[in-house]
Amino acid sequence: MKKILKILIVFVFVLVAAVAALLGYVKNFKPNIPVEEVKIEYTPERIKRGEYLAHNVTQCIDCHSQRDWSRFSGPIVPGTEGKGGEVFDQKLGFPGVYYAPNLTPYHLKDWTDGELVRAIASGVSRDGRPLFPVMPHPNFGKMDREDIYSIIAYIRTLPSIANDTPASESDFPMNFIIHLIPSRAEFTSKPSPENKVEYGRYLANAAVCIECHTPAERGQIIEGKEYSGGRYLALPTGDAVVSSNITPDEETGIGSWTEEQFIQRFKAFDRKLNPSDDRVKPGEINTIMPWAKYSQMTEEDLAAIYAYLKTVKPISNKVEQTFIKNR
Repeated sequence: MKKILKILIVFVFVLVAAVAALLGYVKNFKPNIPVEEVKIEYTPERIKRGEYLAHNVTQCIDCHSQRDWSRFSGPIVPGTEGKGGEVFDQKLGFPGVYYAPNLTPYHLKDWTDGELVRAIASGVSRDGRPLFPVMPHPNFGKMDREDIYSIIAYIRTLPSIANDTPASESDFPMNFIIHLIPSRAEFTSKPSPENKVEYGRYLANAAVCIECHTPAERGQIIEGKEYSGGRYLALPTGDAVVSSNITPDEETGIGSWTEEQFIQRFKAFDRKLNPSDDRVKPGEINTIMPWAKYSQMTEEDLAAIYAYLKTVKPISNKVEQTFIKNR
């Protein structure tokens, strides 16, 4: 018995040591994704395209600016574009505390174009640290390389704002898992807008529609329920919303919507076309959906997203509760 006990003790010791060594390796592992030698020409065409994408599709500027949550959809506070500092923490359902970094030249002036491409499309910071996909780099890594270049060309033009943001920190076990998330970009070619379905698929990936409009477990979307809604989305105000079903299900999704109804659903929030008081009044609930920014997408792009969504699997999922007050 003593001999067996000694063997068991040695076995446990070796096992613990092996696990500790493995965790130590993962904790210090930096993704082996090299920085490309890239020099982007900041042409007016790229800057214009990048501005459109960063503001209205990929929502880079929304997340990396200060937002006014006293107003509907949390519009950007003028003069804070790209300064960073927005917090994505446990209160919002994240496995840690993540700060949107400063995108202006104050912070990025020493970054090379290649380092920015790697960060946006692969999730690796300049110093080799992995980035948590609050910024959905797995999606951005499937975009057209030219569109990523355009976004970089645009953010290079942002006015410099002095603002130092804290370092992000992940909770256990995400502080280990995060090191395994970054992956090499798999850039695609942007489909022709004439191919509405494929172009819509491309835009839906860039806008990451699937993330908010799919139910999830432990932060991972549930396979087979894509776009069926019902995901709980917390707001910085302490309230929450539940996302809508945007599959082509006739009764619970957008199956009965026409293309024009889909487009006008967004354009209704274009304050240039429909000026109104968007302040959230006492007792009202805000929304995480950046309607004002999406409303600035072209009708052609919105129509393409609609065309793509009409091709996804229809799922019957009636979202009963749209708002949750003071969760």
